[in-house]
Amino acid sequence: MAFCVTTANVSVVDLTCCQEKPAKYDDIKKVVKQALEGSLKNILGYTEHQVVSSNFNSNTHSSTFNAGAGITLSDHFVKIIFWHDNEFGYTNRVVDLMAHIASKE
Repeated sequence: MAFCVTTANVSVVDLTCCQEKPAKYDDIKKVVKQALEGSLKNILGYTEHQVVSSNFNSNTHSSTFNAGAGITLSDHFVKIIFWHDNEFGYTNRVVDLMAHIASKE
């Protein structure tokens, strides 16, 4: 799979996994959706749209799961794709951390 990431601050993660337990791609998408509705709300994003790197400029999520770009070669071998704005997503997590620390005082 080839990517052209033409923006200076957006990166793509192309994660290929050999899984011990079998899983269908639709099941993986469900687990990711559950995570972003729970403990990863406002941290992890999700899209099924056809996107390019510039779509993620100034995206506040630490990472966005690109459901439409992933594939499975078998129930044990999967490739998943995440996009992130290196600067903006990180800065938003630092702001979250500062707010958390301030709430503990």
